[in-house]
Amino acid sequence: MSFDPLQSLLAAIGMLLIGTLVNRKVPFLSRYNIPDPITGGLLFAILASLLFVSVDFSLKFEQPSKPVFLLMFFSGIGLCSDLRLLKRGGKALLIFLLVLLPFIVLQNIVGVSLAKLLDLHPIFGLVAGSITLVGGHGTGAAYADRFTEVNNLQMVMELSMMVATVGLIVGGLIGGPIAQFLINRYKLLSSSEAATESHEFEKPAPPISTVAAVGALAGIFSALIAGQWLANKFSGGAITIPAFLWCMLIGIAIRNLLPLVGVRFDDRAAELIANVSLSLFLVMTMMTLNLVEVALSAGPFLVIILGQVVLAFLYVVFVCFRFMGRDYEAAVTSAAFIGFNMGSTATAMANMQAVTSRHGPAPTSYLIAPLAGAFFIDIMNAFVLTGMLALPFFGG
Repeated sequence: MSFDPLQSLLAAIGMLLIGTLVNRKVPFLSRYNIPDPITGGLLFAILASLLFVSVDFSLKFEQPSKPVFLLMFFSGIGLCSDLRLLKRGGKALLIFLLVLLPFIVLQNIVGVSLAKLLDLHPIFGLVAGSITLVGGHGTGAAYADRFTEVNNLQMVMELSMMVATVGLIVGGLIGGPIAQFLINRYKLLSSSEAATESHEFEKPAPPISTVAAVGALAGIFSALIAGQWLANKFSGGAITIPAFLWCMLIGIAIRNLLPLVGVRFDDRAAELIANVSLSLFLVMTMMTLNLVEVALSAGPFLVIILGQVVLAFLYVVFVCFRFMGRDYEAAVTSAAFIGFNMGSTATAMANMQAVTSRHGPAPTSYLIAPLAGAFFIDIMNAFVLTGMLALPFFGG
């Protein structure tokens, strides 16, 4: 059964609402900040897989709007980024990158070590390491072709897609709970929660007006169109900057330059549109996961992924959180760290969204996480993988 673009969008909205309802009704899910689109999309994927197994009934979705929603989200994030309030971002980003690099190395060491214990070729350890967990489906596919041709390894593509898919699911499921664990353990408060506890109440803000919403949409679409144009313009360079990072940078420029000529945006409207866009993108992604294929190709790789989860938890608690300042922002950044080191940048942003929607804003985290996850981490990952693949025992 096939769904056209409009029907696919309606199905995604329906599953997003169902995911929101389930999270509200199940205390465990709400307590540990599981993102609504992860819950709704995963429920749909499970039901679709059961239908496929029991009655050989499959669903196909046309989703041309899915990549647009991702670009809208990052454009909206840029449009909400007042650089006057984010002066700490430069130093925090540098610290975050210094924390990231050793983790990528450790992730591959764990993957290769467990692969050897399971009597697998060490390259499969890299496949279940930063190739797919940091790099995602795209990087996994690129390296899979190389390993098939150069190293004559079989099923690398299928296994790469499986690990990337499982990582995407796990990253969305554990990021929020780990952040909540840190918040509870160290009794952390956001700036808004601290103000509430000290009885420093602000006057309630007026509702978002139609003009504010239309203005935010204009800014988001301007950043989206300009970002796509710049991505295409510079796609042939030595270093390719992804389209969504261009969109965010243009959004930041619009947000911080237009006020100089008297044009201002309502940050709340841009944030609302951005959050809706991210939720729709994620639920669409989760709905189309083929869990049957994942289950059939999993095997010993689930042991390696479990080892990666343990590593990520220990590293976040004892390294990332501490180096990032042991405060509320550090806890939110830790949720993002889990997201794009086990899944994707979109998962990282969803994890942060789930935490901040409950506890309050974290502006520095919202600036450094997409920059690190979209751009710098890919460069570091390529550097680490190039060095490791040059080692003798990774030969054919």
